[in-house]
Amino acid sequence: MKPTPRIFLSGFADESTTNKTVVEQFAVFAALGLQYYSIRFVNLGDGIKNVMKLTKSDIQRVRQFQDEYGLNVSSLGSPIGKTKLEDVDDGTNNIYVPITKYLDEVRLACDLAHALETKLIRGFSFYPPKGTDPHDYLAKSVEWLGKIAEVCHRSDLTFGLEVETNLVGHEGIILSEIYRQVNHPAMMLIFDGGNIVMQGYSSQEIFEQYEAMKPGLGWFHIKDFAFSRRNEKGAHIEEDKMKNFVPSDQGESGHERIFRDLVSILPSLEEKLKSRGIPGVFLDLEPHLKGGGQYGGYSGSDGMGVAFRALCRTLDYVGISYHLRDFDDIRAARGF
Repeated sequence: MKPTPRIFLSGFADESTTNKTVVEQFAVFAALGLQYYSIRFVNLGDGIKNVMKLTKSDIQRVRQFQDEYGLNVSSLGSPIGKTKLEDVDDGTNNIYVPITKYLDEVRLACDLAHALETKLIRGFSFYPPKGTDPHDYLAKSVEWLGKIAEVCHRSDLTFGLEVETNLVGHEGIILSEIYRQVNHPAMMLIFDGGNIVMQGYSSQEIFEQYEAMKPGLGWFHIKDFAFSRRNEKGAHIEEDKMKNFVPSDQGESGHERIFRDLVSILPSLEEKLKSRGIPGVFLDLEPHLKGGGQYGGYSGSDGMGVAFRALCRTLDYVGISYHLRDFDDIRAARGF
């Protein structure tokens, strides 16, 4: 009998605490039995910093805490790609940086990824001017992302392009077209059902977009969304006002159906990832159960526990096994 395909559970640890202290983040994740986390915001005692602002000394301290709590970084939760494609005033606070200059930020992300010993960098597909048709900016997004993918490739890293509202790649169909046109081995796609649902799409439409993304799929962000009032598809979303995120077994993304389909592609997906030095397929919890915004979210320690158990229930139900730390891991960490 073939073994059941296995995935790795991870999550954005900063969602577990309001002040983002590294000890609280790591204590929650260790208690849940997780061995991996995505790093985005961290507080080492001198205020909250985005991962892109961490110094060499900060990185050293983060790694010391990682060793103490038995954790490893699954991905660098960078904001790469959350800038404007055009230098125009469109009423948003998004900044514009020319791509030639912006690639320095990408190189910094690569250096940070190596320092934290992860092969994955999370990123985005850039903002078109507010109120415009994202398809009109597809070519420029493809051009810029191709340059980013090449920088990551030269550092032996993989850039994951997350589907998210208001960006050029705001839904799965157009994101899959970006992937097809960039056509670079260092770029993969990150599916996030909650980020699509919040734009007004139905469960059936979510599955169709998941299927469109499958050729480029790299890993998953796990969140879901339930409407009090359905948003108009294609409309600009005020992200900081979105409060209807729910555990992954309660919203409209249809995670059960998606995971049932995932079973059939897990072996080939795992092989693709391992060929790039990535341990396997990550499901990255990003629940936003107590609120979400443009650059992050908050679930609290209790919310992370609720979201974690909801994901595990669904995986158990569809028959996908997942890795969590066990007694042997604890013994190894203690040198027994």
